[in-house]
Amino acid sequence: MSTTAADPTGTGPSLGEPTEAPPASPPTRPPLGRRALTGLSFTNIGAVYVWIVIIVVFSFWAPDTFPTWQTFQQVLNSNAVTGLVALSVVPPLAARVFDLSIAYTMSLTGVITAKVIISTDIGAGGAIALAMGTALVIGVINGIVVVTLRVDSFIATLATGSLIQAFITMFTDGTSITGVKLLREPFASIGQKSAGGFTIPVLYLLVVAVALWFVLEHTASGRRLYATGFNSDAARLQGVPTDRLRFLTLVASSAIAGCAGVVFASQIGSGSPEAGTPYLLSSYAAAFVGATQLRAGRFNSWGTVIAILLLGTGTVGLGLATSAQWAPSLFTGLVLIVALVVTGGRLGLRTRLTRRRAPRKEAA
Repeated sequence: MSTTAADPTGTGPSLGEPTEAPPASPPTRPPLGRRALTGLSFTNIGAVYVWIVIIVVFSFWAPDTFPTWQTFQQVLNSNAVTGLVALSVVPPLAARVFDLSIAYTMSLTGVITAKVIISTDIGAGGAIALAMGTALVIGVINGIVVVTLRVDSFIATLATGSLIQAFITMFTDGTSITGVKLLREPFASIGQKSAGGFTIPVLYLLVVAVALWFVLEHTASGRRLYATGFNSDAARLQGVPTDRLRFLTLVASSAIAGCAGVVFASQIGSGSPEAGTPYLLSSYAAAFVGATQLRAGRFNSWGTVIAILLLGTGTVGLGLATSAQWAPSLFTGLVLIVALVVTGGRLGLRTRLTRRRAPRKEAA
């Protein structure tokens, strides 16, 4: 066989024989400077820049009280429970499921813990175990109604929340459960112990945030959860157990909300039948704002923590700068509307792109 000019050794393939394609070069990462600019862009961490603006505004508005280390401690300490409740809705939202029963679950675990401690000799450990078991049962019931019975999650969890509130009212007669035992150790230390000016619920917030970050960002289950939220039909065709994941997110949501209820009962030294109601709006506001940060279009834990700091700074600042009781609610509502507009647009774009790519993969 004669050789060609391109193969002077005569060892290459003859004409008509298939040749192997050269190996594809690995994708090159963008330069460090460009990656840094992308990470610091307003699109990626816009809430951080808004937070800085809020700090500057209130520093001029209330210069004597706001720009202090004590105010920063107050922002974290007073919003740690809010952060726990906000993180409780991140897993179901990542799977495109709403859990509106979290506020009532929080109230129920608080009153159960307080009632058992006051009325029995079980102790704080047994009371907390009973309350958390109740929270898990609520999560299972939500999962059965939403996943097994195929009831829309918004309506289903609103209905279960109403049932929980009815049980709370029957259980407490609409009055808070108080007693000296709730102010004693070890129960009091769960929500009141502090170090360096920061209360222990701040540590709980960080632990839950790290746990959710690891599960959502660094495990196969987290990737499947996001796939379920972006396009459940496509995920199901790829073998993702979408129903099981949605079921588990509702259980996890109730468990975290239950923890928040126990911590709050320890903080205030009583079991309030209305403890969780004020946290519903702020928790969803934080979760939706968080979905515009760091992992745009994805509900994530650290974005939610950033949103908690933003909302907490705004509400604390308004409390120091003005005595208007309606101002914090107005601020939270406006932030939620803006977050819904931004997040809805990004999630819709991501979903459309996913659905456009799916047929191409099947055709290939």
